[in-house]
Amino acid sequence: MAAPAPSNVVLVGKKPVMNYVLATLTLLNQGVQEVIVKARGRAISKAVDTVEIVRNRFLPGQVDVKEIKIGSQEITSQDGRTSRVSTIEITLART
Repeated sequence: MAAPAPSNVVLVGKKPVMNYVLATLTLLNQGVQEVIVKARGRAISKAVDTVEIVRNRFLPGQVDVKEIKIGSQEITSQDGRTSRVSTIEITLART
């Protein structure tokens, strides 16, 4: 079993964008100084949308993008084939 994600990480997946916006805002309102929004594959555009909505609509001037990491992971499917999937980590920090 994988280790649980740290408490300042939002993992973006298949849910609507506003779910991730709400999760990010909740962490920031709890006093967390940095929130990391992580996604891979098709969810990368959702992660970018999440960060932009938080920055521009909900907390303008209060948070900044501190760091963006991109990379790729090798995923093995159930039938044994391996494929590469792009990943992104966007770190938001309070200003």
